Formats: sequence, C-alpha cells, structure tokens
Amino acid sequence: MDSQTEALTEDPRPDGLRSAPSLVLVNTGNGKGKSSAAFGVMLRGLAMDWNVAVVQFIKSSDWKVGEEKMGRQLGVDWHAFGDGFTWDSENLEQDKAHARNGWAQAKAIIEAGEHQLVILDEVTYLCSWGWVDVDDIVSTIRDRPHHVNIVATGRDAPQALIEVADTVTEMTEVKHAYKSGIRAKRGIDY
Repeated sequence: MDSQTEALTEDPRPDGLRSAPSLVLVNTGNGKGKSSAAFGVMLRGLAMDWNVAVVQFIKSSDWKVGEEKMGRQLGVDWHAFGDGFTWDSENLEQDKAHARNGWAQAKAIIEAGEHQLVILDEVTYLCSWGWVDVDDIVSTIRDRPHHVNIVATGRDAPQALIEVADTVTEMTEVKHAYKSGIRAKRGIDY
C-alpha cells in the first residue's frame, strides 16, 4: 500500500511546539488559489475579532470582486492600488507610481500596529518587477509590531521574503480552465 494513502498511526507533530505572537505566510507559485487562500485566513482573523487590512497591488479598485464586497461588509480595511493587468496598461509609469503609493500605505498600516492581520495581495510582483525595493518590504515585515500577522501573495516570491516567512506554500498548477479557453467565472475566480 502507498504510504500517502495510509492513515497515520504516529503523531506527526514535532517535539517542543511553542506559540508565536504572530506569523508571516507567503502564498506563491504558478497555480491558482494564492489570494483565495489569503482570504480564507482573512475570515479566520475576523472570526477572532481581529482588525484586518487588505492591500491589493495589481487588482483594480474598479473590479467588483466578491472577496472585496464581503470583506468590506465584514469590516475589513480594504485598499486597492492597482490598475489591473499590466498587459492592459496604457501607462506603466502610472502603474509603478500606484504600486509605490500602495506600498507606502501598506508599510504605514503594518507599522501602526492597529491590525492583527495584514494581507499584502500580489506584493511579490512589486519585488520581481523592481517597482519597490525588496529590502524595504522584507525589513518592514521582519520588523513589524510583534502582534501583526502578515499574508503575502503572488508568483515568484523573492528568496528574502521566503526566508523571513514562517510558512511558505507554493501553489502548483496541474490544470486550469483558462488554458482550455474558459473565461474566469464570477463566484469561483473572483
């Protein structure tokens, strides 16, 4: 029998488990679900009566997405600084300025310490495209107030961000409807 299909008979948890005042999670990789997983954490934080902030760096504030609608209804401080997909952009310099403004806002939110959870949705693109200094992002996350949890999402997470994280999950694409010609579906993809 394959070991992956057998039920565990021994406790897999490591010895010496301890609590941490906060965690940094990174959802990266080419597969779908990075932001969706972050919004699942958003709901968990809200269930704990945490103050939650979401800062989106690529998705446009003009897009009417379900997670923003519900997040706002539930009291999430929601900030969208993107203009949408870069391949649709008519002014990349303006996109860069929005990203830098968004990072300045995200940094201020983190440093203020008023939120127990801050989601930095698609922040990795700012790093890989060179729009914001990776060291500034990493040091802000590393030096955050002790009670502020961070979830960072996006493809190609830089190694420095991976190193400062407590948990890193890489989403792997096995199959995607879009590649077979199916458009993104409301309620499923946004």
